[in-house]
This record gives sequence, C-alpha cells and structure tokens, in this order.
Amino acid sequence: MDDFGSGSSGASETFPMQCSALRKNGHVMLKGRPCKIVEMSTSKTGKHGHAKVHLIGLDIFTGKKLEDICPSTHNMDVPHVTRTDYQFLGIEDGYLTLMSENGDTREDLKLPDDDTGKEITRKLEGDEQFMVTVLKAVGQEVAVGTKVLN
Repeated sequence: MDDFGSGSSGASETFPMQCSALRKNGHVMLKGRPCKIVEMSTSKTGKHGHAKVHLIGLDIFTGKKLEDICPSTHNMDVPHVTRTDYQFLGIEDGYLTLMSENGDTREDLKLPDDDTGKEITRKLEGDEQFMVTVLKAVGQEVAVGTKVLN
C-alpha cells in the first residue's frame, strides 16, 4: 500500500469519486499515477455482485497506458489537475525560464524531451514569443504545450 502524505495546506492531492461517475477525458488515479481516461466500459452485474467499470487511461506525465477494473459503486481517487500558462523567457541548462501572470519567474521545470520540448526549442530558435502550458497534479509538473502570445 502506498502511503501518500498530504500537503501542508490541508488540501489533498486527490479527491474520491464514485467509479460510475467518472467520464471519458476526465482524470483518475490508476496504479498510483494521474491519468486521463481514454476509454471506459461497464460490464453487467454478475449473479452475485456489482457492475464493474473497466478504465483505460494515459498517464498525463509519461503518456503510458494504464488499466484498472473497479466495481461501479466503489470510489476511485481523482487527482486535482491544474493547467497554468506561463510566458516563455528562455532555456538555461535544460531548464525552462518561465514568467507567471503576476511577473514571478521560475526556473525549476525541465525542458521535456518529447514533442512539446521540440516545439519549444523550435519556437525559441525562431525568436517567437509564446506561452507554455504547465500541467500540475499530485506534486508533479510538466510542460504540455505552447500557445501563441497574443
């Protein structure tokens, strides 16, 4: 059993939701990882028992496919997922330099080594001004996309 300590603010990283209330494109914790639900199906109730919900999700940080089956009346943990847009300022030693709306800068996010990372590097080389969208859940953060600065 994993022991997840709660944050000091008293706010939990996840909240419970009944399996039957989960929806495709929503988020859920599968095998301890925050996932976006890409497929779900419900099986009929057996002779003794509950309808089962089969969930297939993609880890929002790694893109890895995870599956789980749970009774529809059981609760599953749903991660609090936030998206924040930051103005892109530069890259230093493989870390992004980003500025929030209130002018605070941060340099603690690694340049992702996926398509988003390539896109950021390409826009940097083209001297474009753009925003970086950062996804945050269960204490992890990753840059997931870029937007034109308007």
